[in-house]
Amino acid sequence: MHRASLKERKKLEIIRVACKLFSEKGYYNTTIPDIAEALGMSVGNLYNYFESKEELAKEIMLTVSRWVAEKLRKVNEMNVSTKEKIYHFTKAFFETALNEPELINYFLRVFLVNREVFKEGCEGFACVGEVVTEVMLLLSDGVERGELRNQSFFPAFTTIMGPLGGMVFLHNEGVLDKPLMDYADEVGENIWNALRS
Repeated sequence: MHRASLKERKKLEIIRVACKLFSEKGYYNTTIPDIAEALGMSVGNLYNYFESKEELAKEIMLTVSRWVAEKLRKVNEMNVSTKEKIYHFTKAFFETALNEPELINYFLRVFLVNREVFKEGCEGFACVGEVVTEVMLLLSDGVERGELRNQSFFPAFTTIMGPLGGMVFLHNEGVLDKPLMDYADEVGENIWNALRS
């Protein structure tokens, strides 16, 4: 058990370091030796944890999805109105982007850009299923309460995730004239107005 938990901790460390390198340098410009060097471990030892760079890239996406979904799950469990949940959802997403920028950057700069890497086993929503589930729960709960308009899932999903990803992208590009969190209420209001019944 102790050995297994040490191996899990090491895997998470590899995932965090690789996520950061892939986010900064890009998938194709980052090699397994780069990742091993950043971790202070041998290439051979790294292959004991992940068989290939592609497998590591997919595992990062699954892990990032789990971490972001966990933050969103906490919002979904709050006993507040759907409008307040959307505001909290927006703030949680922006906080993640600020506190752990490599997580959102990985999604924006690696997962969305290098779709060919994620073909087998990571198509569509397969690698981001947990985040999608939390958004789905937020939407269906809002419709059941009569607070959100009943509409097709995909337009509603992009109405939430599009502005969030877009604002983080603009923040990362340095084009916003205020800190990212200063926009949270306005973005939350826009999402609410676009979805409410």
